[in-house]
Amino acid sequence: MITRQIVVMVTTSYPRFPGDGVGSFMEPIAKGVAARGHEVHVVLPWHPEMRRGPIEDGVHFHFFRYAPTRALHVFGYASGMRADTALRRTAWMMAPLAIAAGCRTARRVAARCRATVMHGHWVIPGGVIATLAAPHLPLVVSLHGSDIFVAERHALLRRAARTVFSRAGAVTGPSADLCRRAIALGAPTSDTTVVPYGVDPDRFAPDADARRAVRQELGLGESPLVVAAGRLVEKKGFAFLIEAAAQLATRHPALTVVIAGDGDLRGQLEALAQRLHLHNVQFMGNRRQDDVARLFMAADVVVVPSIVDDAGNVDGLPNSALEALATGTPVVATDAGGLAQLVTDGANGRIVAQRDGPALAQAIDDVLRDPDRARALGAAARARVARDFGWPRVAEAMEVAYTRACVLASCHRR
Repeated sequence: MITRQIVVMVTTSYPRFPGDGVGSFMEPIAKGVAARGHEVHVVLPWHPEMRRGPIEDGVHFHFFRYAPTRALHVFGYASGMRADTALRRTAWMMAPLAIAAGCRTARRVAARCRATVMHGHWVIPGGVIATLAAPHLPLVVSLHGSDIFVAERHALLRRAARTVFSRAGAVTGPSADLCRRAIALGAPTSDTTVVPYGVDPDRFAPDADARRAVRQELGLGESPLVVAAGRLVEKKGFAFLIEAAAQLATRHPALTVVIAGDGDLRGQLEALAQRLHLHNVQFMGNRRQDDVARLFMAADVVVVPSIVDDAGNVDGLPNSALEALATGTPVVATDAGGLAQLVTDGANGRIVAQRDGPALAQAIDDVLRDPDRARALGAAARARVARDFGWPRVAEAMEVAYTRACVLASCHRR
């Protein structure tokens, strides 16, 4: 029988309003755990765009402020890193204040609600805050990608991660690659578990009406449409998609490529498209999660061109890939990070080598030229995610991690 837990989740990212794409996986994790009967308290930085709380679907929100002005609230919400490869100077400056404020709030919340387990998201800094706030409580750490990357490259953060891992009773990560790298930093081998993200197959179900409406908005009719979504940073690999678009232009003159998202590399990517004389690549900027879903439904192919970037950073498991697969639209992805956990080449999508524009172009071309095969790939993809990647499964795995951490903590006290 599972013991009901009182969980304090410490995070630096969470959807700031319904449909926000920032930290989108955090909401179903928190609400999924609450739905299983546990009491969930989320401690997170205040943000000017935050429209959450105080309680939603059993999740209690506790915000902490750490800066004297709105402009200096740059801790978390994907704003602390420059191009996803280096910490911004302002983030370094504000980090001590933010960590101190987060510790005070997490300590107060844990004491007031009589927490039974702390759950730090991102070992740096969520795991650090959770550890400092309640060192006597069982600790679970969930990895998400950028935390391991920064710990690998900064000696101080590497030591901090190693200290947190030494305290953790359970560690979860969305991909085997991320878990292996965490173990190399000191995560407990026997208690580090791969827990892929989930997807709501009903929310991202195929929708013929949405497909028609989006295509009408874009003025496309039935012309070929390729869609990609994500932050415009190097590890997303969008430069290689643009290179592929140039090669596809002669084979599919009416092809349109839409990239939804924003980031530090937008200017460079737009300049690349201009240099290649591409007029069929559209940058749509940030879009709400439901808008991205509708774009996926409207597409003929969704491309997830992730790479290990020049600094060694890579996505653990892009949630957009799961969402695309759920819509039943054929997906072309690379072999970077955890994508091969989702897509089996030729069975439920296409997998190509990362950093290979010609291979991306060929795979997209293959899908566009064989509609029957494309439909079969999409149907198999949707069936796979509906069977194996529901959010309730993720919440159940977190519940198991809490139990493991509590048992381990109990053994240490004896």
